[in-house]
Amino acid sequence: MEGFKAAFINEIEKMYKKKKAVVVIIISLVVIVLSQLIVIGVRNGFGIRGVSSLEFPITVLTLFVNTILPLFTALVAIDVFTGEFSQNSMKIALTRPVTRIKLFSAKIAATAFFVLANLFIVMILSTLTGFIFNTASLSATGFVRILVAYVVTLIPIITLILVVVMLANLFRSGSATFFLCIILFLAFKVLGYVFSQYSSLFITSTLDWYNLWIADNIPILKILRMFLIMAGYGIMSFTAGFYLFDKKDL
Repeated sequence: MEGFKAAFINEIEKMYKKKKAVVVIIISLVVIVLSQLIVIGVRNGFGIRGVSSLEFPITVLTLFVNTILPLFTALVAIDVFTGEFSQNSMKIALTRPVTRIKLFSAKIAATAFFVLANLFIVMILSTLTGFIFNTASLSATGFVRILVAYVVTLIPIITLILVVVMLANLFRSGSATFFLCIILFLAFKVLGYVFSQYSSLFITSTLDWYNLWIADNIPILKILRMFLIMAGYGIMSFTAGFYLFDKKDL
């Protein structure tokens, strides 16, 4: 456990020293500002009531989780794995008293922690923005719904991380892996619309599962079914990803 903890802390330190983490946070803030400007423009220009202080953070989450978050999650996950191999620095990491499975798990955990921190930053800022600029007040129940929506979003993103990690260990080129991730993401989105009856089988459809958690009547069976689908994707991707990682020559 100590080996995993040390590797996890080391990965977190390396991740936040890189400019990619700063870029993600900056773009996240820009999305929130632009979202609020659009709301204000629609409200003032067309006389349409803007979203409430409860609806605005959810609106931001919908935009964030379907565009920027998967994109930069893939970018960070790819860099965590392919960066050290391309720079021939993976040998240094493995000279420490840590097994490959612990190092592999620590890298995934660090990426998930990065995503969780990013989600909380967006949640706090969007909630404050919604409270300041929108008329409806935010109740304790409303804040709990917002918190639940943002927290449960981490689960499908972790599934996405595991799929990206598998691809990152399949290809040595980070740019090729990132390009493939974009193609697959767009393809699954299109297929989800074309074959709507099978959309739940595509990993991209799970990104919106937070809507199930904040519904008036929570569909427990549907949530469980989507969780099992994500678990299946995650287990297969983790197993395949570690196999490829373990077989890589340094």
